[in-house]
Amino acid sequence: MPAVSEPLVDAVFERVRECIDTANHQLGIQLTYPDTSLSLRGRAAGTAHPNQWRLRFNPVLLQQSPNVFFEEVIPHEVCHLVTFALYGRVKPHGSQWRTLMETVFQAPANTTHQLDITAVQGKTFAYACHCGEVALTVRRHNKVQRGEASYRCKRCHQTLMPVSAVL
Repeated sequence: MPAVSEPLVDAVFERVRECIDTANHQLGIQLTYPDTSLSLRGRAAGTAHPNQWRLRFNPVLLQQSPNVFFEEVIPHEVCHLVTFALYGRVKPHGSQWRTLMETVFQAPANTTHQLDITAVQGKTFAYACHCGEVALTVRRHNKVQRGEASYRCKRCHQTLMPVSAVL
């Protein structure tokens, strides 16, 4: 995918500033603008790093769904910073965060996005249990291969085995 256009990058930074300004105005606080980058890879749309007062966004998913980013993803991540500033270390999607999402940012308090991640999915490896096949990421597959980890099915709790080993 080509690099993100400068106007879209500028719009992301502006939306982050708008969200911080909204929180400052509505809550009577004085938060600074966070360090913001479009350097996130993988399946996550965005991440907040409250201790570093930093936000990272996924440029591939941004280009695919800019409206979702501006309406949901950016407020979601800014809300993590605001929650941290007000309450310190609390549950990431706990009651404080949900309340701020709905009242300050007027956005749904969804904990995950519903964006199409096929463009950022990466290679997966087939594993299986009694329930059927499960796709593991390269990182998890390599940990299994090196004997550093094993993974269990969330439904039947059986240890997942590589499909080739199940046959």
